[in-house]
Amino acid sequence: MMKRVPFRGAEKESLLVALDRHRDAVLWKLEGLDDEQLRRPSAPSGTTLLGLVKHLGGAELGWFCRTFGRETGPLPFDLDEDEESDLRIRPDESTADVLTFYARARAAADQVIEEQELDDLGRAWFGDEVSLRWVLIHMATETARHAGHMDILRELIDGRTGDHDRR
Repeated sequence: MMKRVPFRGAEKESLLVALDRHRDAVLWKLEGLDDEQLRRPSAPSGTTLLGLVKHLGGAELGWFCRTFGRETGPLPFDLDEDEESDLRIRPDESTADVLTFYARARAAADQVIEEQELDDLGRAWFGDEVSLRWVLIHMATETARHAGHMDILRELIDGRTGDHDRR
């Protein structure tokens, strides 16, 4: 069932539900596909469904944990060595590894969201101070953007479109 942003919810609750709605759509785009399909590059850039999930996991850890001084745990990429390594799936990475990483990133981000107030400030990777409110808005839009990319990739694989099961 698709989550709906509450029509009269509190701001923090509404922002989190908006983010969760797109997080869930990201995972739904993977349902029913085999490993080859999840890794299949369907765009000239080499973008894959599984690579976008890995990228979003890194974004969650970066924006929520690093920004607010929390540990990220081990990362399955090194952006200093290769700035697009968070988008690529290595041959030794399994689908389960990537999904576990994304689940861990979501849980860590949710903990930060729960513990911080919307006006609390953290320091972004580029040095500026940002509020938790700004990070929630940024990650909801970032996740929605990539869910849209995933929608197109999924359509190219098997014709399935949308952001949730309409059955």
